[in-house]
Amino acid sequence: MSAAPFAVVGSVAGSVGMAPATARGVDVTALIVVVVLFVLVGVLGFYASRWRKAGADGLHSLDEWGLGGRSFGTWITWFLLGGDLYTAYTFVAVPAAMWAAGSVSGFFAVPYTIVLYPIVFLLMARLWSVSKRHNFVTTADFVGGRYGSKPLALAVALTGIVATMPYIALQLVGIKAVLTVLGVGSADNWFLNDLPLIVAFVVLAAYTYTSGLRAPAMIAVVKDVLIYLAVIVAIIYLPQKFGGWEHIFGAAQDKMTTVNPATGKVPGPFIPGADSYAAYATLALGSAMALFMYPHSITGVLATKSRNTIRKNAAVLPLYSLVLGFLALLGFMAIAAGTNPVELDGKTINPQLVVPQLFLDNFPSWFAGVALAAIAVGALVPAAIMSIAAANMFTRNIYKEYVRKDATPRQEAKVSKVTSLVVKFGALIFVIGMDASTAINMQLLGGIWILQTFPAIVAGLYTRWLHRWALLAGWAVGIGYGTWAAYSVVNPVTHAHFGGSIAAIPGTNTKVYIAITAFVLNAVVAVVLTLVFRALKLPDGKDITKASDFGADEDDPEVSTFAAKGVDGTGPVV
Repeated sequence: MSAAPFAVVGSVAGSVGMAPATARGVDVTALIVVVVLFVLVGVLGFYASRWRKAGADGLHSLDEWGLGGRSFGTWITWFLLGGDLYTAYTFVAVPAAMWAAGSVSGFFAVPYTIVLYPIVFLLMARLWSVSKRHNFVTTADFVGGRYGSKPLALAVALTGIVATMPYIALQLVGIKAVLTVLGVGSADNWFLNDLPLIVAFVVLAAYTYTSGLRAPAMIAVVKDVLIYLAVIVAIIYLPQKFGGWEHIFGAAQDKMTTVNPATGKVPGPFIPGADSYAAYATLALGSAMALFMYPHSITGVLATKSRNTIRKNAAVLPLYSLVLGFLALLGFMAIAAGTNPVELDGKTINPQLVVPQLFLDNFPSWFAGVALAAIAVGALVPAAIMSIAAANMFTRNIYKEYVRKDATPRQEAKVSKVTSLVVKFGALIFVIGMDASTAINMQLLGGIWILQTFPAIVAGLYTRWLHRWALLAGWAVGIGYGTWAAYSVVNPVTHAHFGGSIAAIPGTNTKVYIAITAFVLNAVVAVVLTLVFRALKLPDGKDITKASDFGADEDDPEVSTFAAKGVDGTGPVV
């Protein structure tokens, strides 16, 4: 899920080895299908600038360019959030983790998405209402307005931007996996190897700049149809081909109970044992809590037209969880199929290639092309939304707050457009210049960091009791501990730091998701210091919200009043 699941990618990173050299040729038919569908999506991306007519000023405000006019209904939002949360790297990483490291690292993504939607139902409607009334575009806007604290708002903004950057890079890694399996590129020439990825980046950057959030909203429809088609066909056809589910699970169990000579350990649990319960449960819970703290998730929510749109989506989005469960099982199918996911050099085993290789090996080339195109297109949607969300945070909470306080909506939109290009360019350089494990490690950290914004954002939706300086101190403690704990995890194969996201609770032998331990420390510090600061009567910041703001809907008269102020530049500045 949008989650490129945090532990999934970490476990896969340590599974790379060597295989007997085999020549990897280009599958022309599959490549043609991928290119045709990619071109179609590019055309739709540019056309989206004319879709759903914008206001009188066109796409020259953050409301229109960055939030699609805050006008998306139930079905468009369903496709948009589905495309935003279930990313290309999710479809690569979840089954890859099942193939390489077993159920704890892979299948936890399914219960985590089930836990997620009640959280969305309860929290996001309140955030939508207060943001609509006050023209908030980011969570940092809300935190600044709620607590009257520029430092706390800046901390939330910087955390969101930094956590999002490697996430964008991982979407490009998903595209690169498709190109590698298709045989496109060169193992000996870095430019030829990365040229197709650069072309894809240029197309993505161009239509995002032109059409804003409308582009990924339109493309998400195509992406989701392709994904559903590929997964449903695979889950029906492949078990019959490989001798049924009993054989598939038997092959997976054999692999997971066989000791890996490189580590002296088994790859991972076939079924989570008692010693894995805490890790499995906290991964699911922590990931669910963190996902809607990411800027791109919030952007999808704030682009909706009403509170009920969010609640309806919280009810129907679990359909994606069903597909995700089927998708995860493709990892076990690949074990039964004997899939050999090798890089262009024909030697290096890369688990991230498992699903593309499985489709290419076991389906006609034209259908494999459809499935691979679904993964590639699945990268474009979240990458676009993520870059827009990060750019909006930079514009609203750094540029406007500290560089140009009197920036007009048109100037805000221009800065955000340019920033979105810079963000995508940075992600591209990251992917080209560094190995995939570095991007994976950074994304692991991003998941830990983003959860540390939960107390300020979520508590603020219900209460103003927590003190702004206590929240900032809690955030700093959570970030510090989470970073140190993640650094202390050493990959058993490569012996590199940041080797995973599971570690023992200090003073115990119970291993849990690091982000949860950091979050608990964060919350305890925030509560204790709030009691101290209240006793010392330290001044609190000004809260510009009121109780009725959190229940306002689209037909509320104050909503339209505040929205109008925000568009012409006279709305509240936090």
